[in-house]
Amino acid sequence: MRAMTLDHATGLPFMKMHGLGNDFVVLDARAQAVQLREGLVRLIADRHRGIGFDQLAVISETPDGDAQLLFYNADGSTSAACGNATRCIARYLMDEGGKSSLTLITERGKLRALDAGGGLTSVNMGLPQLVWSDIPLAGPMDTLELPIEGAPTATGMGNPHCTFFVPDADEVDLEALGAQFEHHPLFPKRTNVQFATVTGADRLRMRVWERGVGVTLASGSSSCATAVAAARRGLTGRRVVIDLDGGTLEVDWREDGVWMTGATTHVASGYLTQAFLDSAT
Repeated sequence: MRAMTLDHATGLPFMKMHGLGNDFVVLDARAQAVQLREGLVRLIADRHRGIGFDQLAVISETPDGDAQLLFYNADGSTSAACGNATRCIARYLMDEGGKSSLTLITERGKLRALDAGGGLTSVNMGLPQLVWSDIPLAGPMDTLELPIEGAPTATGMGNPHCTFFVPDADEVDLEALGAQFEHHPLFPKRTNVQFATVTGADRLRMRVWERGVGVTLASGSSSCATAVAAARRGLTGRRVVIDLDGGTLEVDWREDGVWMTGATTHVASGYLTQAFLDSAT
């Protein structure tokens, strides 16, 4: 059989990573210029015709920190925050540079990342946004209990979140309700939707519908928002363990921000061919 060859010089290198099954395509613009069109993002996100991802992240250089990160959702829209992707990239950059801490620049601001030991990575996702205009919501209201059936809590983590506390998160029709509430008129920029159940002392079971993506196995910013919402409602303390479909995260709401700790995986590295890149509309 004749060996297959690939001209790497004309392709675009990428990495595939995931945090608890919340998966990402990562492009490193420090090594090669990256030009993304919305159609190309959606094509790469296609799990049949592309690579597939929940979010795509671009790493670039910045004078203000170790790297700058830009995030895209699977539908081609951008997101100011993506906690699990931030942890994955932080682990990659710490291993690359032999560092145990980093400063990453995102639309959310400067985020500090630390090697937590045992293969785990921690990221400070910043202070939660609790005022209606910062999340944002459509008008002035109490963010602790929204005037929606189920009285969810709204939280901003650089992106908007709507958290329902329910008797059993596993019984929720996540696809139907997630899609419904993502587009609720109270959220002018749409919202991520979580359904959470208290399962023990400072422990939550949570399932996620991500804005612009759909059902995901995990979400870092959603986990942070849910932990903040649970603490505000007196359901838990400020440090919790959250069990998601893809695994477990630890979230700690401190004075300097919401810290999230968990495992990361660098699955593979490869190249998008020039023919594939040219096929995007």
